[in-house]
Amino acid sequence: MRLKNSSNKPYLIRSIYDWCVDSNFTPYISVIAFPELDIPERYLKNDEIIFNISHKAVNSLNIDNDFICFIARFNGIQKELEIPMKAIKGIFAKEVNQGILFSLETQNEELSLTLEDESIPATTYTQSRKAYKKPHLRVVK
Repeated sequence: MRLKNSSNKPYLIRSIYDWCVDSNFTPYISVIAFPELDIPERYLKNDEIIFNISHKAVNSLNIDNDFICFIARFNGIQKELEIPMKAIKGIFAKEVNQGILFSLETQNEELSLTLEDESIPATTYTQSRKAYKKPHLRVVK
């Protein structure tokens, strides 16, 4: 019997989402634009869009193993969105800029992103990179 190696990405997204909710933080997801994403282009920046997925911002949120589905509004126009897991770049808490950044795999190429990658929006991950600085401690006697 061979075990199926499923992705841990949806489980990590759900856990960070739950952490955000439990901590009263606002969960955001970073999504790479794809052709089927039916949103106005003015919301895209560098072929990416950031969605607030808090219960106050979206309706009918469902995070399953293949898609994140929700209903969002753009200038009062309601859109039902299905975001495939492969398009999710990361999930983070707005207030503390902490979360997870994923490696992206596309059908034609593999794109690996790290926190040091310049293509990551500075407003999203700059503060979280600062959080990884070496601590400054001193001995007090």
